[in-house]
Amino acid sequence: MRQDARENRERILAAAGHVFGTRGETGSTEEVARLAGVGIATVFRHFPTKEALIEAALVRHFTDLLDHARAAATAPDPSAALSTLIHEMIQKGANKLTLASMLSNDAPLAVVAVSNDLKSAVDTALRRAQAAGSIRPDVGVEELYLLIRGLAQTTAATPAPAVVLDRAVEVILAGFATRRPEAGPP
Repeated sequence: MRQDARENRERILAAAGHVFGTRGETGSTEEVARLAGVGIATVFRHFPTKEALIEAALVRHFTDLLDHARAAATAPDPSAALSTLIHEMIQKGANKLTLASMLSNDAPLAVVAVSNDLKSAVDTALRRAQAAGSIRPDVGVEELYLLIRGLAQTTAATPAPAVVLDRAVEVILAGFATRRPEAGPP
């Protein structure tokens, strides 16, 4: 694929993620084309159907998070990296849920594959933070995902100010933190 075609495709996917992720069914491919700075024919040359565009935008969403999760899994400070990753997953979760709800049938294989890769990378980042002693050893990726999904679904239904969402994530992270023995009387 030519460089300009790759750049167009990337702009289209970014625009689709934004338009459909925030507007859902009311978003249009015309709006995607305008935001991407391309003609509607260019959109359909890359993605022959709206469904194909939404699927590719969802794969892009997971791929971006996967890149961040892999970086978190090798970061020098695994606890800070996990915290940043969790914040990002929750902040972007509402868009993901909206995109996924627009697919007409079960999740396509490409979406399932990259989603599973993401979960594995998040698990690795979690295990590294546990090995560093900052996260309780009894916390698993399933508990983490449940809380991420819960906050993402809540903010998709009722958007919260960024400061409130950040505080909620900090409360979750505090619950995952290892407990330090309380200092007793001298």
